[in-house]
Amino acid sequence: MTTSFPGSPQLVRGGLVLVDPSSGAVRRVITLQYNPDSMSRTLQVQGAGDNGARSEALRLKGPAVETFKLEAELDATDPLEAPQNNAVAVQFGLHPQIAALESLLNPTSAELVTQNALAQSGTLEIASSEAPLTLFVWSAQRVVPVRVTEFSVTEEAFDPQLNPIRAKVSLGLRVLSVEDLPFSHRGSTVFLGYLQRKESLAAKAPSPGLSALGIGGIP
Repeated sequence: MTTSFPGSPQLVRGGLVLVDPSSGAVRRVITLQYNPDSMSRTLQVQGAGDNGARSEALRLKGPAVETFKLEAELDATDPLEAPQNNAVAVQFGLHPQIAALESLLNPTSAELVTQNALAQSGTLEIASSEAPLTLFVWSAQRVVPVRVTEFSVTEEAFDPQLNPIRAKVSLGLRVLSVEDLPFSHRGSTVFLGYLQRKESLAAKAPSPGLSALGIGGIP
């Protein structure tokens, strides 16, 4: 929602950024039309003592496996009220926005054609092309490399040409850490920056004395 009130804060949107893993060039920015009211996060600890070894109980063998889940709403109603300024929405509804999100899940048609041509030429091992690095951006504090693990869309209303004009998209994202990528990979650099920002924020959290817990010391 936009407003002309001069004192209103600038709205920051969450979204996804596709980055070339080699050059770092931004290929595409996908912003969420409306920021979700809620987002769930799950962290699964990777403990070295998970196999029952008592001597390893306090050791961590790697970063926690973190996942995000959120639901984004898309609505073309407002653009359709000004058709003279929104020709794409009039012609296609929400198809472009939905297709942009779905592009995170599929190799391009050109890549599939190239792989088939290599297979037909007798190439024994065909390495799939490296997809762009996907970054989930949720404020300056959360810029993190991810892989889309879940995607579903519910299209709720359609125009006379059956273009969707309202939709809800559910996304599941798994954070890619240094356990998933080579340490020299650009995604690992982004992950380490994300982890360092967490550490910096943790240092700012208050740490009251033991008396706040009703004890005078550690037994």
